[in-house]
Amino acid sequence: MTVKKRIVIVGASGTMGKHLAKVLSQEHEVLKAASKGCQYKVDITSPESIENFYKEIGPFDALVSTVGPTYVGPWSKLTDKEFRKGVEGKMMGQINLVLLGQHYIQNKGSFTLISGALTYHPQLNFANASAANGAVEGFVRAAAIELDRGIRINAVSPTVIESSPQYFPFFPGEIPVTMKELEFGFRKSIFGASTGEIIKP
Repeated sequence: MTVKKRIVIVGASGTMGKHLAKVLSQEHEVLKAASKGCQYKVDITSPESIENFYKEIGPFDALVSTVGPTYVGPWSKLTDKEFRKGVEGKMMGQINLVLLGQHYIQNKGSFTLISGALTYHPQLNFANASAANGAVEGFVRAAAIELDRGIRINAVSPTVIESSPQYFPFFPGEIPVTMKELEFGFRKSIFGASTGEIIKP
């Protein structure tokens, strides 16, 4: 028998988030959040916004992040200002979801962050994303040995996804991950027993 969980999806207005919200809401209570276009509004680049968001929703069993803005573009235009898009977005945004969220999540709850194959297989125009992904994965491994109350944390690290064909040209030779494979990667993190794992669907 499936125990109904209260699952928060940050980034629920995006391609991955919409799919996960749709399938998980068939079995669980899903709270959809994003910077716009969702039930709940949260700006992950603002710790204050994240804190207010958690106060609004109250206790939850699992948090899934499918969001993380980064700079995408030519190396020649990558400046300190542009690089900080990934630092403040995909890196610190997701880290703060955990640092602040640990005070609201239920015992034995789980955090699932998003990284990506760019950590291991860099592509042109994505240096910022590669660096942010690597930082997120390092954080996940470290947080896993310090989070208490049985709280788990993992990251899902997909390559380009089948529902985003606009990115195919940037990932030559990569076989796109299907939405079903992506879904089961997140399910492994949310409902499994692993912690500190980088799940590669």
